[in-house]
Amino acid sequence: MDTDLTRPSSVAGPDPIDTLPPTFRWGVATSSYQIEGAVASDGRTPSIWDTFCRVPGAVANGDNGDVACDHYHRMPQDVALIADLGLDTYRFSVAWPRVQPGGRWPAHVAGLAFYDRLVDELLGRDVEPWVTLYHWDLPQELEDAGGWPNRDTAYRFADYAELVFAALGDRVRTWTTLNEPWCSAMLGYAYGDHAPGRRNLGDGIAAAHHLLLGHGLATRRLREAASAPIELGLTLNLATADPATDSAADRDAARAADGLGNRLYLDPVLRGEYPQDVIADLAAEGVRIPVEDGDLDVIATPIDVLGVNFYFGQLHSGVDEQGRDRDDDGKPVRRVVRRDLPRTAMDWEIVPESFTDLLVRLHRDYPGTPMVITENGAAFDDEPDADGFVADDDRVGYLTEHLRAVARARAAGADVRGYFAWSLLDNFEWAYGYDKRFGIVRVDYDTQRRIPKRSALWYRDTVRRVRGRR
Repeated sequence: MDTDLTRPSSVAGPDPIDTLPPTFRWGVATSSYQIEGAVASDGRTPSIWDTFCRVPGAVANGDNGDVACDHYHRMPQDVALIADLGLDTYRFSVAWPRVQPGGRWPAHVAGLAFYDRLVDELLGRDVEPWVTLYHWDLPQELEDAGGWPNRDTAYRFADYAELVFAALGDRVRTWTTLNEPWCSAMLGYAYGDHAPGRRNLGDGIAAAHHLLLGHGLATRRLREAASAPIELGLTLNLATADPATDSAADRDAARAADGLGNRLYLDPVLRGEYPQDVIADLAAEGVRIPVEDGDLDVIATPIDVLGVNFYFGQLHSGVDEQGRDRDDDGKPVRRVVRRDLPRTAMDWEIVPESFTDLLVRLHRDYPGTPMVITENGAAFDDEPDADGFVADDDRVGYLTEHLRAVARARAAGADVRGYFAWSLLDNFEWAYGYDKRFGIVRVDYDTQRRIPKRSALWYRDTVRRVRGRR
């Protein structure tokens, strides 16, 4: 099928997407545990996700990433898919327990060899590799030693980053240290929804600080080791946090959500300080950020690009349904207000206008920070036809409107330099197992057959149009 799908009709006049410059980067993103499989091949040792998937009830249907998309064995085919879509960048993550089993020196030759082949395959297809060093698969041995709440893990991460850079740094120009430290820290250690499944706010905040410290340490080491210009950064999942009304309670609830979800990560990296209001909120919970002398200087080591992952924005209220601003324990009410809006299969509201607002806010509050959209996409309940093709017009619409949101933010001054769709492939979607499909390429998990969806064809055609490569 070669239908031109580049102009959905939800906008009158010139399409804002057409204002994106020819130099704009276009890509797709994946992560190691979600696609690679081969969890016991060539010396790889278990990660916290291998362990978490074995906890009864932790993952939908008892699913795991043992096979996933079998990318470890099908990598050349997947790189060919990226090239056939005309994309210039592939953002992938390295599996820490594959290249450094146990999470400590030395590097494992067989594990590194896979990524060496992947980088060469990409470059041979004129696709630029964009490496993410950590996308949540902490070696289980390091979790057994305390995990991210343990300060030593930050130094182990810097060692690991240095090993990967020594192997791939001669060919890889752009490096992301961490993907979504909020998820690693809060979903993994504070709320228990992700690996390793702890439920302790103090552990979550300690993990957040040590993740950021690890980012700063790794950034310094890679900068010192580089013999040619490189781009270094990290990726944050960010969302708008707006008050449901103009009441003082709702405005304070939105402030608190923005502080814990956004500014707790943005401010130390880009300003060298933690927000005082967040410190006070945590103190009210009996929690402190374990900052030691010199930590904030390390965390604020300059970066070249901020990766922005966006999926939704939210409204927040400081009163419950009965109008109370305190819960039964006397703590301030903090709740998300559901709106009557279209939603994805993840039950996430579709609010592309919030994407524009977020990017403009980042431009205003953290001026001079180049950004790339390192993830944006949606899960829907895909229905393949008899040939396995998915006419996912809902995903086409989602991607269209969010790319327009990016273009509008650029028009308002935001320095956004690229967009990577999440995700190339349907994959293991963490605690949701294989129930949720984000891919622009369908994966038949029984046969491992890859079938580009209508959204993949739309993405290909949109890139061609914007670049003037019809």
